[in-house]
Amino acid sequence: MQCAKYVCWYGEILCPVIAGEPLSYCAGACYSKFMYTCTDNVLALLPAVDTPFTLSVDNPAVPVLHGKPVTAGAGHWVLGGQTSSYCPSEVGDACPPGNETVIVASNALSTAAMSVVVPGGQQAYLTANGYMAYTQAHSTYIPPGSVTTGFAAYLGGGFVNLNGNGRGWVACPPRASGGGGTAWNLVAKYDTDPDRFKDCTAINLKVNPLPSGTFGAWQYT
Repeated sequence: MQCAKYVCWYGEILCPVIAGEPLSYCAGACYSKFMYTCTDNVLALLPAVDTPFTLSVDNPAVPVLHGKPVTAGAGHWVLGGQTSSYCPSEVGDACPPGNETVIVASNALSTAAMSVVVPGGQQAYLTANGYMAYTQAHSTYIPPGSVTTGFAAYLGGGFVNLNGNGRGWVACPPRASGGGGTAWNLVAKYDTDPDRFKDCTAINLKVNPLPSGTFGAWQYT
């Protein structure tokens, strides 16, 4: 049984539907398959992704969003945009294609970064107002109030935001957060300003693993 807000397990146990996902049930707890697995009635975290990956939106209840890729542009992650990258001319054919946004993560350190070739890399972080951003090439500058930890990527699951009591992600149309263009904005949801998210939609971010050593671009811009 499933309705708009709950799914019923075994005819008596209700679990909520969150971000279009009917939560599963295991050993007395409702859980998300983007983070956990249940084997022999034992709940456990999914294994960490140990290779680069891309991300896509998961919310089957919202077709306009479901399946959109997470893309890097203008220093931020957005949903359904066009990946923006750069490669120096002297590098030539040694550059990755640069047409998709590839990410790496360390669950042990709870960090994430862009999978790039540029020396020094490009660290991913959460800005003070809840946007996922990344450092510019050849720079370690991160704005005050930003958060560089609290991220995890799970094999067979999702990219999870554990900040703000783990409230997850929302997709906000450009008008809802003052942006332009047609890409939706990826925002970490917090309880402190609920009115900000009234036009936004809760989503999960699905991890799509790539082969070890995959680089998405020389650098993202």
